[in-house]
Amino acid sequence: MASKLKTFTNLHGYTITTLLHQSRSLSSNPSSRILTPINQSHYRKRILLATLLQRYGFPPSSLQHFLSRNNHLLNLDLVETETSLGILLSLKIPQKSLISLICDCPNVLRSEFLRKWRVPLFDCGKHGVSSSAIKSVLEHSSRIGIGPDKFYECIRVLKGLGFCDSTVSRILSSFPGVLLVNEIEIHKKIEFLVGIDIPRDNIERFFHVFPEVLGIGTETRLKPLLDEFIKMGFSKDDIKKEIAREPRVLGLELGELPRCLELINTLKCREVIRISILSEGAFRAGFKVKLRVDCLCKYGLIHRDAFKVVWKEPRVILYEIEDIEKKIEFLTNRMGFHINCLADVPEYLGVNLQKQIVPRYNVIDYLKLKGGLGCDIGLKGLIKPSMKRFYNLYVKPYPECERIFGKRKENARVNKRHPAGLWKLMKPSSHLTTKEDVVNMKSFIESLA
Repeated sequence: MASKLKTFTNLHGYTITTLLHQSRSLSSNPSSRILTPINQSHYRKRILLATLLQRYGFPPSSLQHFLSRNNHLLNLDLVETETSLGILLSLKIPQKSLISLICDCPNVLRSEFLRKWRVPLFDCGKHGVSSSAIKSVLEHSSRIGIGPDKFYECIRVLKGLGFCDSTVSRILSSFPGVLLVNEIEIHKKIEFLVGIDIPRDNIERFFHVFPEVLGIGTETRLKPLLDEFIKMGFSKDDIKKEIAREPRVLGLELGELPRCLELINTLKCREVIRISILSEGAFRAGFKVKLRVDCLCKYGLIHRDAFKVVWKEPRVILYEIEDIEKKIEFLTNRMGFHINCLADVPEYLGVNLQKQIVPRYNVIDYLKLKGGLGCDIGLKGLIKPSMKRFYNLYVKPYPECERIFGKRKENARVNKRHPAGLWKLMKPSSHLTTKEDVVNMKSFIESLA
């Protein structure tokens, strides 16, 4: 009997555990000790659906939350649900992307929805449209209710402009809202770009780098944005040069660049850092501030706190976006701090991750496990102390921490700036004293007496 129960538990994972807990709670409640046929049918459907999703790679850890949030899936026919999963797999969507699509838009499992989209997406997959583009189209269409006719029309317009398959895939995956943009508006965008001296043969590259420009109004956003740049004192040539260099400049909101430049003008930092920030011009510096603020907001900071972090720690502007993202992910995933801690300790983003943050965290984590810390060390106590102070407080008293932290090179020999033996060549020649010099010196001394 025990072996049968074990086998059944292994087949259905957490669902059996859930049922056991529910049955215990029912037994403890006198008014609910008898399971009705409706409840038995509900639990059976839940077990079968959970087993089916696990078979297609759904992680058991998130399965319970997914099913409790989407009870309407239990009303779908299990055979049709399995058919829908098979259709999604036939579109060659990677497993991780497929699971993400189902979690975000469970309505894609509806058979009537996939029947409409199976043929058009399968044809596009054969013609070079990427799986990420197919995922974005399915997600967008299931939320808004777009039919395949809009999809066919969009593909026809983009292909008619001469765009290659990689550009079409890039546009659909990054900005699936292009399905709702009509052909006239797309041609307006092209004429606008040609009007600011973007060559026609460079339009495809422009849309590949920044496809979101297709969703920005020409009259309501793009033209007023250029007027704002001119009012700020930038010449038309500088504006065109910056747009051609970085198309995402057109994604700026009205008033956003002036605010970024105001932040730069009020920075309280060393002159060397200020010069480095402005080395590529004020326009480029302001756009860098915008990108860093957007990066911080993407991870959960509000705009006010994001600007505060950049203003207090200007070195953030000099770091690449990838480096900032690595630090934030290490802060939240490994160290366990909330993103809002950066508003209080912005210096965290201004130090080197591998040379300073990781060694210090490893030491503190080791001492915490050993019980060597009398109190909790927050992010401020981890980052604020100088290297020497941190070493004397947490590393020097514990010899085993030397290996974790890395040995200090206080006694390391300083590299000589000149090759050995050069001083001999530069040594001045000695002056030989002659008899005549001795006579002159004696006569001089006698005259003084």
